[in-house]
Amino acid sequence: MAVKVDLDLCTGCGLCAQICPEVFELGDDGYAHVVSGADTSQDCVEESIDQCPVGAISR
Repeated sequence: MAVKVDLDLCTGCGLCAQICPEVFELGDDGYAHVVSGADTSQDCVEESIDQCPVGAISR
């Protein structure tokens, strides 16, 4: 299932990349992005969705 980061909401706090570095990374623009080709079925993705302070991550 696809995972999206809403860049209009993302503040670039990096929490998702700390929780799930296999799936999320902070880009050169300072915002979170999904790593190309990442396995988005991992449990840490759900934790990142739940922990995002601005609700920028969704499926």
